Amino acid sequence: METQVAQVAMTVNGTPRRATVEPRKTLADTLREDFGLTGTHLGCEHGVCGACTVLVDGAAIRACLMFAVQADGSEVVTVEGLAPAGGGLSAVQRAFREEHGLQCGFCTPGFVVSLTAYLRDHPMPSGAELRDALSGNLCRCTGYQGIIAAARRAAGGMEDQ
Repeated sequence: METQVAQVAMTVNGTPRRATVEPRKTLADTLREDFGLTGTHLGCEHGVCGACTVLVDGAAIRACLMFAVQADGSEVVTVEGLAPAGGGLSAVQRAFREEHGLQCGFCTPGFVVSLTAYLRDHPMPSGAELRDALSGNLCRCTGYQGIIAAARRAAGGMEDQ
């Protein structure tokens, strides 16, 4: 029996990309295996942990739950694509560094992408809103205090309301 394949084309971090994939191949696997973008981490592969979060047409999605064929024609931004064009770190990445919002770093790309999308749409959140926005991302080693501090710094240092 012949394996079916599909051609997909998407813009990833501003660069047009093409791949030939099996229809069941996830966007996460395509980003990692076909495009070499290993910042998108695979944790649970069930959409629970958030480590694979990327932006697809501006929306934060779990790349382990989306097939690459579903992203055909889309604009995809991974954690690698968040850095400013001239180099350096984005405001969210800088806040994570300054507030020690990571330990092993496995969950960090998902948190950074999720927070970037949230702050784009909600620029002045309360502390409770930040915690709620990040509740879909799991971390096994930081205790979340540095992550919340980083989120608050990225949001402008708002005090908890």
